[in-house]
Amino acid sequence: MLERYGHGGDLHTAEETFGRAADSFLDFSSNMNPLGPPPSVKKTLAEYAELIDRYPDPAVRGLRKKLAHHHGIDEQSIMIGNGAAELIDLVVRSLNPRVTALAIPCFDEYGDAVRKIGGSIYEIALSADNRFMLDPEAVGSAIEASAASLYMLGSPNNPTGQLVDPRLIMALLGSGAYVVVDEAFMDFVPDEERYSLVREAAMNDRLFVIRSMTKFYSIPGIRLGYIIGVPKSLSGLRRLQVPWSVNSLAQMIGEAVLEEREFARLTHSWLAEERPWLVRQLNRLGFEVNDGVTNYLLLRIPRELRISASMLQLAMGKEGVLIRDASRFPGLDHTYIRVAVKRRTQNEALVETFKRCLFEVTE
Repeated sequence: MLERYGHGGDLHTAEETFGRAADSFLDFSSNMNPLGPPPSVKKTLAEYAELIDRYPDPAVRGLRKKLAHHHGIDEQSIMIGNGAAELIDLVVRSLNPRVTALAIPCFDEYGDAVRKIGGSIYEIALSADNRFMLDPEAVGSAIEASAASLYMLGSPNNPTGQLVDPRLIMALLGSGAYVVVDEAFMDFVPDEERYSLVREAAMNDRLFVIRSMTKFYSIPGIRLGYIIGVPKSLSGLRRLQVPWSVNSLAQMIGEAVLEEREFARLTHSWLAEERPWLVRQLNRLGFEVNDGVTNYLLLRIPRELRISASMLQLAMGKEGVLIRDASRFPGLDHTYIRVAVKRRTQNEALVETFKRCLFEVTE
């Protein structure tokens, strides 16, 4: 099982499983931007050698100031964390909900954070027939039946890639509950201003928005994310956060990549071309593609083949191509996998490897 630690992109486990070097794999199990890291990252790494003997800024003032300008909000409404995972854990610990509602399937760490505090989970089941989209009927039923004091939603959702209509989130806030929206992949959405709730979170004391900087800028080795909320609400999280949670290199890289406007433009241009191309190729192979708005695709294996995600993952891994067994996400069965969208030559290699492995597994 490649998802031994609950995530894709685990090249160490892949090395142990398949007996080949980490750099020999094409990794479609991790959703990093294939255009990155941007040029400023290497420049920052070189400069950092002269600064490593200094403590990081415990208030992360430089990065918060740049993010505040980027989003048009007050810097007191921003808190930086050691990746989105830390912030998910902190916000759940701070709010300490008795019942949390999750739209299933979703990122595992939402449920993990709730279970760590002994909370209960109410599942809002998303339907494949509705492309796993959250709709008004599901929201209304959850408000009526769940008794949830917290709703945690991904927008775009992982692994489905679907956005949540901001009006539905406002309806949940109208019920009196807290809402945490994970916008880790929102940077990939060209018209994110239509869907992001960053500015609303800076004004609403029951709304939090979490953002990640690692996916879009392809810097997962630097754990870096941030959460937006009203200053009073964030103070509860800060009391729980360990000192110097965000190291100085992460802070410097975060400041540098925010200046990469051309990199952002190229990323949106690449994704607008490559995602539709890959969807077409996968459809031709018989996959049911849940085509969202992000740099990854949720696929259902052709039903007539009667093979499982774990079987296909093993066959692909032996060929040097890693895919995500999506049955590990709550609410999905053994027929689902998830793949990243990469550059054309890499995507072509994925398609060709699928052709070989789908045939071999069913022999």
